[in-house]
Amino acid sequence: MIIGREAELAKLKSAAESAKAEFVAVYGRRRIGKTFLVRQAFGNFAFEHTGVRKRGTTKQLEEFAKSLASQGYPRCKRPADWYAAFDLLKELLLGKGEGRKVVFLDDCPWMDTPKSDFVGALDHFWNGWASARSDILLIICGSATSWVIEKIIDDYGGLHNRLTRQIYLRPFSLAECEALVRANGHVMNRDQILEGYMVMGGVPYYWDLLRKEISLSQNIDELFFAAHGELSDEFDHLFLALFRKPKLYISVIRALGTKKCGMTRNEIIAATRVKGNGRLSRVLKELAQCDFIRVYSEPGRRKRDLIYQLIDNYVLFYFRFLDGQTNLMPNFWSASQTTQSVRVWCGLAFERVALQHIDAIKRKLGISGVVTRTYGWRFQPEDCDGDGAQIDLVIERNDKVVNLCEMKYTAGPFAISDEYDRRLKVKREVYAEQTGTKDAIHLTMVSAHGLKTNSNAFDIQSVVTLDDLFKE
Repeated sequence: MIIGREAELAKLKSAAESAKAEFVAVYGRRRIGKTFLVRQAFGNFAFEHTGVRKRGTTKQLEEFAKSLASQGYPRCKRPADWYAAFDLLKELLLGKGEGRKVVFLDDCPWMDTPKSDFVGALDHFWNGWASARSDILLIICGSATSWVIEKIIDDYGGLHNRLTRQIYLRPFSLAECEALVRANGHVMNRDQILEGYMVMGGVPYYWDLLRKEISLSQNIDELFFAAHGELSDEFDHLFLALFRKPKLYISVIRALGTKKCGMTRNEIIAATRVKGNGRLSRVLKELAQCDFIRVYSEPGRRKRDLIYQLIDNYVLFYFRFLDGQTNLMPNFWSASQTTQSVRVWCGLAFERVALQHIDAIKRKLGISGVVTRTYGWRFQPEDCDGDGAQIDLVIERNDKVVNLCEMKYTAGPFAISDEYDRRLKVKREVYAEQTGTKDAIHLTMVSAHGLKTNSNAFDIQSVVTLDDLFKE
């Protein structure tokens, strides 16, 4: 059963029903459900093959021949190269008769071994034969996002602009994770689903690992903190799967993990000592495309001073509680629920979840149809005598309103104290003064359990709750 993915399924269905040849790339981070989606959408293929992880060209071609033989090509021997392999595939497809022929090549990046010219052969297969037919639907799939983007989507050779559709699978939202939890028979309230989301993000595979007979805290201990926990070393596997040469990506991610509100490009260069060339630009672009980082510009800043902010839940949880730790208790998470360290983490993690659900916030504010610009904002006076301000989310609207959003995670309704009320008003005044905006400035609270009614609560124009973040 597929949870969510309605738009992606519609694209695949449209490609299947098309009257012309279609070339579709499905990509996204490790464990996000790419292969599951394609197999659920079609069930049967004219040809299906999966690349072999970390094996050379000879092994890749041997396995391709085995796939051909098992799916109808008689006595198929290992082809000499990928050009010969695709020639054999053409023969197989020509023998399949009438009707749409769906070809699914999974884990394509593993097939593209050094000096194998896999991409050249794929180009020749598509441009020299498949694209001229009306019965071919070619689907390629891979977790190595950098490969898919560089070699297929942004290719400037024969495959340039040859994709007819591309499908990037994003992590699940809170609502989709709730639907998955219910489908898997778990009994969890929304606070527990939020906690799971703050730890694992919206990666379906991680959620599928949860056992319904134990609590969420016990599951987190079992997966992350127990000896040989299935997700205890996921960090290394994640970046190796996504990027062919992950060292620079990890270096950038680690630098961003030290700054809650993000860094400029120059700050990243200073922290990592990497060269500020096109390679760094590609790394930042691909990290954003994989939803690891949020990229935005602040009013008044130059375009080259974009802010890059790490917002991936799993990675930040790993950095906070697992990275470099060797002697953690196997029940660490269950035993730490009431500690100050976890409470502080919950507050920061909730802010990230809110940033991942800006569309839900806009729906609650009734501005889904309004053109908006969203960003974080900070100001620190050079002389340090005046008031500074930091705002995690600003929603600048075309209807002449600006929402300054504050995120708060508490077990019950959040009480705005006199001191906190004063700080909110200072933020509003500093933002108005420094940006020069003439728009109306609304204070918005994104509070998991709403606001406690007191005199200061009336200074807030709008409130967004956890239940609102669950709404699609």
